[in-house]
Amino acid sequence: MLLQAATAVRERAYAPYSRFKVGAALRSPSGAVHVGCNVENVAYPEGTCAEAGAIAAMIAAGDTAIAEILVIADSPEPVPPCGGCRQKIAEFAAQDVRVTLCTTDGKSKVMSVADLLPGVFTAAHMDRT
Repeated sequence: MLLQAATAVRERAYAPYSRFKVGAALRSPSGAVHVGCNVENVAYPEGTCAEAGAIAAMIAAGDTAIAEILVIADSPEPVPPCGGCRQKIAEFAAQDVRVTLCTTDGKSKVMSVADLLPGVFTAAHMDRT
């Protein structure tokens, strides 16, 4: 289910500069699937990653937790999320949540959020009590 959703949304990515299309699909605990694709901008830092788009769609739909996430790209090896997206995923997913990274030619790598972002920064780091 997530692979099909991420594969389909990847085709709608807006990547005229890098030509590197990425799709992401996540499932919330309710079973709802939310998708996102990368959206580039000529001013590179202003683009949006697929993972961030899927998380924004999840929040807009009223869900607030990730139960599972999958990312797919046309890459020789499964491509991991960037550092910012790793932190975004960790904001909404428990440390044991499954993260699947896929290539368009069938390779995949499965890990947990804890594996994806060891030493995660959390709200507890800001506690001063």
